[in-house]
Amino acid sequence: MKIKTKQDRRHRIQLRTRKRLRGTGDRPRLTVFRSVAHIYVQAVDDATGTTVASASSVDPAASAALTGGAKGGNIKGAKQIGTLIAERLAAKGIKQVVFDRSGFLYHGRIRAVAEAARAAGLEF
Repeated sequence: MKIKTKQDRRHRIQLRTRKRLRGTGDRPRLTVFRSVAHIYVQAVDDATGTTVASASSVDPAASAALTGGAKGGNIKGAKQIGTLIAERLAAKGIKQVVFDRSGFLYHGRIRAVAEAARAAGLEF
């Protein structure tokens, strides 16, 4: 695979890390995707190929919870989405996950989601 764009580079990193990370029913893979305006987080059970829980800044319930200048495109919004996914997983009895940054650098909004999820009780 030739790397011609930033997306190609991110996709290559994503595939490389995806080889090593596997989510199970007890410990799903917490994957994060960020666009310019929104952020999406979902917990995936790779054994069955199902999504256990998800949260995003476009979800009506989650976007109503974004307060105080928080949007999907800033760190405040990412922190609230990280807290929301941790609460949804805790409601299903899941406390441990495998964090998948999807080829993005562990910086900014990706880091904010991870730290907020850890602060809300998830272990990874």
